[in-house]
Amino acid sequence: MNGDIFLDPEKILNEINLKDDMIAADFGCGSGGFTIPLAKKLEKGLVYAIDIQKEPLSALKNRSLDYNLLNLKFIIGDIEKEKGSRLNDSSVDLILIINTLFQSDKKDAILKEAKRVLKNNGELLIIDWIPNTQLGPKQGTISLEELKKICKEMGFNIEKEFEAGKYHYGIIFKKTA
Repeated sequence: MNGDIFLDPEKILNEINLKDDMIAADFGCGSGGFTIPLAKKLEKGLVYAIDIQKEPLSALKNRSLDYNLLNLKFIIGDIEKEKGSRLNDSSVDLILIINTLFQSDKKDAILKEAKRVLKNNGELLIIDWIPNTQLGPKQGTISLEELKKICKEMGFNIEKEFEAGKYHYGIIFKKTA
């Protein structure tokens, strides 16, 4: 199910205090609905597009050429595994997890991997389906309250909450030491 239909990447990315030289990672990037807009904004930065599936990454790589984006690196990685993103510890300023958590029964593992690669004071943007919405998935969703509880226990602070769309919530966490 493609949730990007209901999301406005430009509007959502404006919720983050982006600097054009940031290093970012899109965990579970799929075909890049957020990856390309982010790479356009981070002109002097770098965006890691990480997905477990080769096909969406290949399509994203081809699409990025249309935009002449040279600040993208493509990684086939399993974000549900320790060091599965293949990124170094404390190496990234920003991580996006967009419509990915609901697909996993290892949500904690994904969040631990995000924490591992984020720099101190790095930001984690999560957009996911509001549970029990008319058009959303019937299983696998995580409530905003449950997500906040898990992230707080992991040492994240809530930076900002916002409405991401009719069927999605948006939240930005900051990694503390």
